Amino acid sequence: MKTGNDSESVRQAVREGYGQIAERDGTCCSGVSCCGSNPADSEQLARYVGYCAEELAALPEGSNMGLSCGNPNALASLKPGELVLDLGSGGGFDVFIATRNVGATGRAIGVDMTPEMLAKARKNIAAYRERSGLDNVEFRLGEIEHLPLADHSVDVVISNCVINLSPDKAQVWREIARVLKPAGRVAVSDLALLKPLPPPIMEMVEALIGCVAGAVLVSGTERMAREVGLTDLVLNPKSAYVDGIVDWKDPLYQKIIVQLPPGTKPGDYITSLEIKARKPSGISGTGATPCCTAEHADGRS
Repeated sequence: MKTGNDSESVRQAVREGYGQIAERDGTCCSGVSCCGSNPADSEQLARYVGYCAEELAALPEGSNMGLSCGNPNALASLKPGELVLDLGSGGGFDVFIATRNVGATGRAIGVDMTPEMLAKARKNIAAYRERSGLDNVEFRLGEIEHLPLADHSVDVVISNCVINLSPDKAQVWREIARVLKPAGRVAVSDLALLKPLPPPIMEMVEALIGCVAGAVLVSGTERMAREVGLTDLVLNPKSAYVDGIVDWKDPLYQKIIVQLPPGTKPGDYITSLEIKARKPSGISGTGATPCCTAEHADGRS
């Protein structure tokens, strides 16, 4: 089965794939990958990319579906009172973690285009309120290429393994720049390419839903971020993430290995990429240190 070339066919394939993930509570394929995993593997993956045990224990049941390839909350250094936007929020995993960091005076908004994911996230709000005593979370239906938010309204944009899924990534970066306030920050974890993948992999629907076939070169991500005027850009490849997924015998990556030239491995082509940037202004500041750091994304304790 192959993906279509036009934007809407790609978007529909992603919507259908992630709708199935939501209905199956995160399982679209066995093993651990950003295409979803079983609950035990989801926690293993989250710990591997740097989330704290206390963060995971505080989450509403089912919000962690193993869709992470990094820890944008740690990258963002969120501060109390900030308004945070999560692109492609799924079941609310990163949103619920962010809301605890910004506190009662802050707020987190998740945007997702998949109705099943949105329903799952909204269902989790009641449990979140009961556990945290906070009422500072919201989920909106929308495409990350056309965000349902006003200009200059957000302090921080985060995203976890989602921008690669968009058929128009340049438009996503334009939207990020539009909704950010002056001095607003970007903290994104995504899959990116160190060099182009063989065409058969790019045509696999599983590789699209698994965040691989839609990935672009690291240099392409840098170019798009700079073109919309973002500054202080830092891109940090974390190829050890892919090596770890391969070691866990993820089914998608086993299929990818078959299609690679002899003597090469997925980590030669694919990397988890940490992206930090800022919208220009004369104001600067630093955030509090989160309980976990993104350093754990390379698998070290």
